[in-house]
Amino acid sequence: MRDADDMLARSRRPLVIGIGGGGDVVGALATAEAARRYHGASPVVGGVAWERRPIDPVPGPRSADEIEDAEELAPGVLLARARTRVRGRDVLFAESHMADFLGQETVLVDVLGGPAAIAAGLGAAADRLSADLIVFADVGGDVLAHGHEASLGSPLCDAVMLAAAVRMERDGRDVLGAVFGPGCDGELTLAEVSDRLADVAAAGGLAGARGLTPPIVELLERAIEQVPTEASAQALRGFRGANGPTAIRGGRRTLELMPAVALTVYFDVTVAFEATAVLARAVYDAASLDEANEIMRSMGVRSELDWELDAASEAP
Repeated sequence: MRDADDMLARSRRPLVIGIGGGGDVVGALATAEAARRYHGASPVVGGVAWERRPIDPVPGPRSADEIEDAEELAPGVLLARARTRVRGRDVLFAESHMADFLGQETVLVDVLGGPAAIAAGLGAAADRLSADLIVFADVGGDVLAHGHEASLGSPLCDAVMLAAAVRMERDGRDVLGAVFGPGCDGELTLAEVSDRLADVAAAGGLAGARGLTPPIVELLERAIEQVPTEASAQALRGFRGANGPTAIRGGRRTLELMPAVALTVYFDVTVAFEATAVLARAVYDAASLDEANEIMRSMGVRSELDWELDAASEAP
């Protein structure tokens, strides 16, 4: 059974990746800062090269070839700086803003190649960075979605990244899964996240949980002044006493706030994959993100890529 406290305490160089795109890198910072502040580690944070439409109106994630002012660590994995952006357009990534905030480079992952390519690239990048632990952090908990949840809106990137995490663990890497701010993305409800985590717990896969602390909240509050994110910010609101229903995404998503959302729950990625992560299992062998999306469509599941393509086709 995995023990998150022990793994984080032993790690000298954790790589913490926000796996859902956009502002998930802020949720990743909570774990990274805890490792730095309380265990003396030198963490690296990162995320996925997929910004939401308010930031990048072109549908889908960006490939490594579409990104400029970044250093290649490995195929499909880049080091982002404060001015890392979409080539030919002044579109900055959340990881660019985070690099500016932290004063250090962050990791940016191209997810177009599918789980096997992502796992290979991240493994090579981890070696380059001397990373001894990789944490895959999802904001909200939709990484454990089954696909039928009424408000599920962005299951694709999470599922592909969880499948990549499982591949890395099966390859002998030290890997942890994490849910930051349960329910805070307004996709799975708190009850649905709890049900999925209960599946993981029953299979022996929960690895622990850590609540936010005042210094980490203060750091994350400063971070969100520079890094655009709504979902990650909700966990901080819960820590500050927000309680009851609230809305994000221009009113398209609702969620229930309470102080209990101000935490990160850790899990064994392989146990979660086998016990409850239906969508990650479905896309495990997909050779590309597009193939993974087609698999989800065949299951009757619409993804964030479908939504972005539809929105782009309807735009004047």
